[in-house]
Amino acid sequence: MPQFTTTRQVPHSARQMFDLVADVERYPEFLPLCEALSVRSRKEREGKTLLIADMTVGYKAIRETFTSQVLLKPDELAIDVKYLDGPFKYLDNKWTFVARADGGCEVRFFIDYEFKSRMLGALMGAMFDRAFRMFAEAFEKRARDIYGETGAS
Repeated sequence: MPQFTTTRQVPHSARQMFDLVADVERYPEFLPLCEALSVRSRKEREGKTLLIADMTVGYKAIRETFTSQVLLKPDELAIDVKYLDGPFKYLDNKWTFVARADGGCEVRFFIDYEFKSRMLGALMGAMFDRAFRMFAEAFEKRARDIYGETGAS
């Protein structure tokens, strides 16, 4: 039942950060432990996009692939991730992006998960915890690389 929550203040707009996090196909380029990500399906409906995606994570000799449903809600500047299949008992992940008056935004990240196997949880749990803590920094660095230091586009 590990859980991780963080709120980060960034100089980039809420829309820029939403777009960056929503671009899941790019995760292997910059996200720690993410070795591959493929989108199985993409459906647009009522201004929202529903993705089914497979993500492969790895650490040393361990590789695991899991499938998630990713709901992109651009009008709400929110992303909800629901676990479908893989090594977890459950995984719940939410992103929200709140605009600030100065043009930057507050990025809120929440994840709650549990591995099916206690052994896998013992092997990968501490590494996953560290990785989730590095995710926010990886997304911030990616935003600087794409949008610049101040977020001006």
